[in-house]
Amino acid sequence: MLVEIIQQSNYYYIMNYSFEYIDIILLAMIAGFIFLRLRGILGKRSGFEGKAPPQFEEILKNVEPEFKKNLKKDFDEKAQSEFLNGAKIAYETIITDFSDDDNKLTKAKPLLSKKIFDQFDQALKDRSKRGHHAEITFIGINSAKIKEHKNINQILKVTVDFVAEVITCIRDNEKKIVSGDPEKIKKIYDTWVFSRDTRSNNPNWELVETLT
Repeated sequence: MLVEIIQQSNYYYIMNYSFEYIDIILLAMIAGFIFLRLRGILGKRSGFEGKAPPQFEEILKNVEPEFKKNLKKDFDEKAQSEFLNGAKIAYETIITDFSDDDNKLTKAKPLLSKKIFDQFDQALKDRSKRGHHAEITFIGINSAKIKEHKNINQILKVTVDFVAEVITCIRDNEKKIVSGDPEKIKKIYDTWVFSRDTRSNNPNWELVETLT
């Protein structure tokens, strides 16, 4: 707009030399006023500053939840660290839940997929039929490292290598030792696969596979 006004002023100046001096000053004042108004509206700085128009704020509101949703899918370094902390607790809970006289899974059940629960439950039933039960003392986890992680159809699966120390033995109904040593610390190596649906608001993971 400002350029058009200036061009028009020059045109009339060339075509009509009879403009009086005061008219030229008036046109200059108008052009200056428009320039200052445009400068006040547009400013000199680049980028977005100040409060967004209402329409743009509404767009931001719609984008923010989507951004957070995508962020939840990212298994970055912080997410991996938090996952490993939970995986260690889950590992200890599942291992020690095998140590009881009733041969039933209680504390570990929410941490297991249906497939793994059925497998473990059947193993405990078989042990119970033999009249055996386990004594397990969990010493600690030496290391827990993520071997791999992959997101397939928004299902995140994480494979973890565990190295832990336990004291374990199997006794019969007469308390005689069938296997193991109640005074010897044993190092165990396990590779487990945990999974969760990234679309779900439920943050809990489930053990879905035991590779070793």
